[in-house]
Amino acid sequence: MDNDRIAGSAKDFAGKVESTVGNVAGDAKTQAAGRVRETTGAAQNLYGQAKDVARETSDAAVSYAQEAYQNSGDTFRDGSQAIAKKVQEKPLGSMLIAGGIGFALALLMTRPLRRPRPRHYG
Repeated sequence: MDNDRIAGSAKDFAGKVESTVGNVAGDAKTQAAGRVRETTGAAQNLYGQAKDVARETSDAAVSYAQEAYQNSGDTFRDGSQAIAKKVQEKPLGSMLIAGGIGFALALLMTRPLRRPRPRHYG
């Protein structure tokens, strides 16, 4: 719990007490001061609540990111092991697939860029 929530609740309570005392005594100045303190305490309490929510949200996001990062290593390792198993089972097919991918990449990389035809205004 945030310190602002504690302090805000205390100010809110003190303001209510002060406002009640002013009301009972018939002192408008004390009653108004109590209302001001009560409002200030309520605002500080809300600020503390907002800080708590922000902290909890950021903690949850960090936890989710850490879990995803840890699981990504397992997923990568499982995928690598599955590929290695397929290559061991069918080495010729794997070589043909790898060669085809390499050939397609070479075609894409060595292809000249298409430039638009120049426009002649006449």
